[in-house]
Amino acid sequence: MRKNGLTVADDVRTRVTEIVSALDRGETIDPATVDELMPLVYDQLRRLARAYMSREAPGHTLQPTALVHEAYLRMVDSSGISWQGRTHFFAIGAQVMRRLLIDHARGRGRVKRGADWQRVTFSEMLPHIRQHEIDLEGLLAMNEALDRLARLDERQARVVELRFFGGLTAPEVAQLLGVSLRTVEGDWTHARAWLRRELARVEEA
Repeated sequence: MRKNGLTVADDVRTRVTEIVSALDRGETIDPATVDELMPLVYDQLRRLARAYMSREAPGHTLQPTALVHEAYLRMVDSSGISWQGRTHFFAIGAQVMRRLLIDHARGRGRVKRGADWQRVTFSEMLPHIRQHEIDLEGLLAMNEALDRLARLDERQARVVELRFFGGLTAPEVAQLLGVSLRTVEGDWTHARAWLRRELARVEEA
């Protein structure tokens, strides 16, 4: 579909670039404007995930960080946008990716198992998980554990979300949250240890 010679995808790309560029320049953005990114990023990530899974064999892993990065490249004209704007986009992408995976996991619970989106890669975050993977049931447990962690230490839970779901580095998280790198590294270490204990407790119950 075209409007004045531009496709709808072009319009979306232009709008997302405008918002991310404004964040990059340090401009004050109305919360409603930032919220405008959420459904756009959600739709793009959902399309990417379905495309990946349609091309792969059942049981293939889905890597949230890789999808957020690809969504960024597809949705934003990154020329002239520095790391700060990219970081803000990834922060939004982290929230959306977590919501998308949880929505899917809950939906899969109502249908027959064995189709797409079967596993999610947890990279080095929880090394006790065999082959660094977690199934959809485990993902729901992980989400609930993160919610419990947020009630105990909101910043630690945010660090996990940003690093795992958004793929931000520790220095980027520190800049975004306005804390020291040492603080982020400590939060990351403590949060992973807490989550490992919490998930082990759930598995034993």
